[in-house]
Amino acid sequence: MLDTFYISIYNHYKKSLGKRSLTVAVVYINVLELSILLALAAFFMAFATQMKMDVMSSTKFWVLFALVSGFVIFKNWMRYNGKKRMILNAKRKFKSHSIFILWLLPFGSLAIGLILLQAT
Repeated sequence: MLDTFYISIYNHYKKSLGKRSLTVAVVYINVLELSILLALAAFFMAFATQMKMDVMSSTKFWVLFALVSGFVIFKNWMRYNGKKRMILNAKRKFKSHSIFILWLLPFGSLAIGLILLQAT
């Protein structure tokens, strides 16, 4: 699923930005994955708080989130280099996603994550 979003963003901006579309696509996929990760982490933290489980402190939560974020950024940087992008482009079906919906996904999941953080 994330691969198709990456290729859709890359192909949409390739026409107008050229080589800078690679950077835009990698930044998009990083923001999307990190916002989904934040929403999931905030959900589990709010769930643990509501169940009166003292799993980890807020400081430990943010340190762990920063470490996992660094791993996700490095993974995406290594994964979406030239060879993987060429394979994804070759396997791509010509179903294009709406660019508005694609950009709404990371901001929507970020909003959900921030709302869930307020519940803790």
